[in-house]
Amino acid sequence: MSAADRQAIRELVENWALWRDAGDWERFATVWHPEGVMRATWFQGGHAEFAEASRQGWDRGVRILHFLGGTSVELAGERAVAQTKMTISQRAEVDGVLCDVVCTGRFFDFVERREGRWGLVLRQPIYERDRIDPVDPGALLHLDRERLAGLPEGYRHLAYLQTGLGYPVKRDMPQLTGPEVEALYGEGRAWLAGGDLDA
Repeated sequence: MSAADRQAIRELVENWALWRDAGDWERFATVWHPEGVMRATWFQGGHAEFAEASRQGWDRGVRILHFLGGTSVELAGERAVAQTKMTISQRAEVDGVLCDVVCTGRFFDFVERREGRWGLVLRQPIYERDRIDPVDPGALLHLDRERLAGLPEGYRHLAYLQTGLGYPVKRDMPQLTGPEVEALYGEGRAWLAGGDLDA
């Protein structure tokens, strides 16, 4: 893999986070290929619909921020899989208390070069660990323990917040270990070998 390919894919990952979090929807659209798909806790579908849903949330005051770490890229001709360490941060009221939820994980990206341009075909986050903290350290937060325990371990606090806001949260997203993340790794291997992605 050339250094130019590595840099182009890294810039793609960084631009996704910067432009989405800034509400720059026009430039956000340029990181995707036309059929690109976003899978997240609260949304699974085409990138244009994801951008529109994100824009509507933005207009209502929803703030979901992304912070990036290192990126590893596997290349096979015109295709690549990129994994990037990240955190997702969301602030909202939880049971009447303003809180921050931070979820640590990885973006697992399926990318392809077409006509000289790398673009996202599929983004699937892996949710590894999360936590919730009141913004006011003196505030008392009393979570519903039964409800919390029924949510997936790797993103249960994020899911608790998002379901409380009325979002339908997918319960079988890839986490640090388990059959879902193993299936994702298999999907990545198949992609690099020239296979098609599952719908």
